[in-house]
Order: sequence, then structure tokens, then C-alpha cells
Amino acid sequence: MRNITVSVDDETYRRSRIRAAELDTSVSALVRGYLTGLAQGKSMGGTTEEVKAETERERRERKLREVFEDIRATRPGFRASENLPREALYDRDAFR
Repeated sequence: MRNITVSVDDETYRRSRIRAAELDTSVSALVRGYLTGLAQGKSMGGTTEEVKAETERERRERKLREVFEDIRATRPGFRASENLPREALYDRDAFR
């Protein structure tokens, strides 16, 4: 992922922070959402829903999914059923 720097006047920055807070997101997420939409050929203007980027919760859920996908792809044996034979999974006497 690349970082970019954007310069805006103080009033624009202040208003964008307020708007981002109203949408429960960050200014960076708003800009990211806008640029993503622009790159996908969507109109530059749009409704609040089109401009709204992912929330912090959505970002965390996406990151968690990415981590699990990475674990599954690079580390076989992630599940207990992949490491133990069926009999060992259901051997309750071993836990007593």
C-alpha cells in the first residue's frame, strides 16, 4: 500500500475531520474511498454512502480476515482436525 500526501487549507481540514467523525471514520479512509471510487470509474460527485469509506470496525474485520487467510495459506495444520486423527479428537478418557 502506498502513502500519499495532500495539502489542504486549515478550514477544509477542520471540516473534513468533523465530517469524518460524523461518519465514524477517518479523513484518510474518506480520501482512500474517494480515490478508490475514482480509480474504478465511479463519478466524482456522489452521495454520502458512496463517499463513505470503511469504518474502523470494518477495517479491523478486513484485517482479521486477511490474517486468517494468510495463516491458512502458509501454515498447514491450522485446525485441530488436521493435526489429530479422528479417534484422538473424540477420546474423552484422555482428558480425565
